[in-house]
Amino acid sequence: MSGKTMFSTLRRRLDRASGRDAISDRVRRTLVRTLYTQPTSLAIGALNGIVSTSIAAWMIADPVFTTVTVVFGLVGICRFVMASKLSPDNVANTTRKLENLYEAGAFTYAFLYGAVAALTLLFKPAAEIQILIVANALCYGIGVSARNAGSPLIANGQLALTFLPVLMACLALGSLPLLVLGVTMILVFPAMASITHNVHQVLRESIAAAEKSDRLARKMEVLAHTDVVTGLTNRAGLNHHLVEALIAVPDDRMLAMLWIDLDRFKEVNDLLGHQTGDRVLMEMAARLNAVSPEGSIVARFGGDEFTIVCQVEDRRTAERIASELHAEIMRPVRIEGDRLEIAASIGVALLPEDGSDAETLMQNADLALYHAKVNGRKQTRFYDSSMSRNLARKREIEAELRAAIQKDELSIFFQPIVDLETGRIRTFEALVRWFHPEKGELRPDEFIPVAEDSGLIVTLGNWITVQAAKAAAQWPDDVTVAVNLSPLQIKAPGASLGIVNALREARLAPERLELEVTESLFLEDSEATEAFISELATKGVRFALDDFGTGYSSLGYINKYPFSKIKVDRSFVSGPDVGKKTEAIIRAVAEMGAQLEMSIVAEGLETIEQVQAVRDAGCTLGQGYYFSRAVPDYLAAMLLAQERESDEALRKVG
Repeated sequence: MSGKTMFSTLRRRLDRASGRDAISDRVRRTLVRTLYTQPTSLAIGALNGIVSTSIAAWMIADPVFTTVTVVFGLVGICRFVMASKLSPDNVANTTRKLENLYEAGAFTYAFLYGAVAALTLLFKPAAEIQILIVANALCYGIGVSARNAGSPLIANGQLALTFLPVLMACLALGSLPLLVLGVTMILVFPAMASITHNVHQVLRESIAAAEKSDRLARKMEVLAHTDVVTGLTNRAGLNHHLVEALIAVPDDRMLAMLWIDLDRFKEVNDLLGHQTGDRVLMEMAARLNAVSPEGSIVARFGGDEFTIVCQVEDRRTAERIASELHAEIMRPVRIEGDRLEIAASIGVALLPEDGSDAETLMQNADLALYHAKVNGRKQTRFYDSSMSRNLARKREIEAELRAAIQKDELSIFFQPIVDLETGRIRTFEALVRWFHPEKGELRPDEFIPVAEDSGLIVTLGNWITVQAAKAAAQWPDDVTVAVNLSPLQIKAPGASLGIVNALREARLAPERLELEVTESLFLEDSEATEAFISELATKGVRFALDDFGTGYSSLGYINKYPFSKIKVDRSFVSGPDVGKKTEAIIRAVAEMGAQLEMSIVAEGLETIEQVQAVRDAGCTLGQGYYFSRAVPDYLAAMLLAQERESDEALRKVG
């Protein structure tokens, strides 16, 4: 067996004995790093060795001793230079390379130190010189064991190579004191080897524990930034990566944020269950990942919303990406035999055009998405500054509307609904009016959508119902009052209780209140809606279907719910498309109403010709400027009083 092979075998055995095979490469690298820390300690040790051995060489004045001393000094200097030049942080310096180089220098230096000490004993200079060199050599061997405990092979090897020449010199000289010194070294070696081993074990376990903690921390960080359903980046991860993306975008490129909302995804969960919904989300995530540009941040922001952040050359590139996303999302999804068609709305904001920081970019992309949804869904909207102005306007209106309700700045006006046969007022529709002290009259289409978006519609709707019921309580018993209800108001907790309390407070019979609802209320088959209508209908409250013919008209609604009145939308009466077709539609609705014993109201009547046309078509009630505009409560009472006086006069004449 060659010397090299024998050394390699010995090294493997020592490695296994020290437990190194079980240490990961990174932990091992850390242990080797400890050998190269504080190279100044090597310089101090080398300087001390050179000075002490030089004194001995000068005192002994022997060529052999002097030669060994010179070689010893040169090795010490080379070790310091090597430790200073080689960096464990440089990946080009492999762990094995660092170990081998350190071992070569350490073993050579230790052996030469021991050899100088042995020669000092053999040349027998003055006792002071012997003590100086032997003490330095033995102290070096013991001290270096602790310093190099990161590698037991090196620590124990240096100790053995330092002790061995001195031990041999002690045995060769054979004096009793030197023999005792030899025995002492023999006993010290296993003790120091044990200490070195224990220190190494502590170092290894500490580093391994730190390494494990670091891996767990990195794993927890990944989990904290990952959506559990889709595997995409989650909201926290998006915030983290977005900052990095903002820093990395070049000056000649733009950063696009595309905010995606799956349209009517709630229906998938409600009809097919959340497991199917999760599978749809996973499929959408895979598609978005596949079609997004390389290097994009693809995240699930929450619910059915996704965000994609990517670098683009210009606005046209962002438009192309949005178009590809739409096409990919709208491909049918098949899950366990069900064929699902998913659509999406997309809002896009660009940096630096639409914001210079992450928060502004996200706000503007979200605002663009909002406009995409309110304008009909299934479309892409890019942010523009008018959206922020509109948002600021809405927030201003919301704050002022809250104050207006508290300060009683709102008023209720009433528009009559007239019997087309007799001309008598059968119902007044309650309409809210807002006369702002500074801005003048604000139209309902300005503040009602704001109230719905903010949730203020519940408070506003309850207030309108109370005021309308109080006014109706002063009218004749055969005149009813109609109040429009928002779908959000109906779905609010305790909605029916609010209506009942309004009737009780106004002391108005439930039969004299008509609640007008639109077809949009029934787009979602809500149990809350059905319970609301059923509970109030049982108490006697009447329901009317408003704006019939403009939405998702369905005879199923009329058959399912207890409507007593249908209001044909004004577009069939006074719109630009009025003609034979609209007349036929009105006639068909009126005939259906007659068969179902429902009143049919024609809205938007402005001329006598329109009144005659809808009456001839079969409508029983009419509403519009031809009869009267909406008027304050005192004028509504006056109209009723005049009508009663006219009826009384006719009876007297008759």
